[in-house]
Amino acid sequence: MNIRQLNPRDAVAFQRLRLAGLRDQPSAFASSHEEEKDRPLAAIETQLTPASDKAILGAFANNELVGVVALGRESMRKLAHKGVIWGMFVAASSRQQGIARRLMREAIAMARTVPDLRQLNLGVNANNSAALRLYESLGFKAFGREAGAMLIDGVLHDEVHMSLQLCADQVLDSEQQT
Repeated sequence: MNIRQLNPRDAVAFQRLRLAGLRDQPSAFASSHEEEKDRPLAAIETQLTPASDKAILGAFANNELVGVVALGRESMRKLAHKGVIWGMFVAASSRQQGIARRLMREAIAMARTVPDLRQLNLGVNANNSAALRLYESLGFKAFGREAGAMLIDGVLHDEVHMSLQLCADQVLDSEQQT
């Protein structure tokens, strides 16, 4: 198993895996297969262009992309201390092998190298118990639940919002004021 940052040359493989995830696990993504199936390859290549505070990591087995996770940073100045994990997916044929855990560990390690990034946030379908257990085991803490966050084929799905503090010396504003 090889995990590395994806780049524009990985666009075809990324699009193939992403579309499979959107089709097979629609409740795991805010985006839909219909919205992304005709997305131009050039747009995906741009998305995969490396930057210092964002990345899409891929897990490869026998040179085949079998898992991905993306790390981004909030763009607004007052929110730029927060990173976001999105797009986590492992192909069904490659699950139960620790790939998701390895991808998340790499994303967290990368986040720790980004200057001034203090926390990572993510959202996960409230019914995805395996993902919730994984994130909790990596130190993420739930801080909220959004009822009816997504509407898929007439069914509402709740989302759990989770956060991981990256700075051990972090003090909450409320603690500073007391």
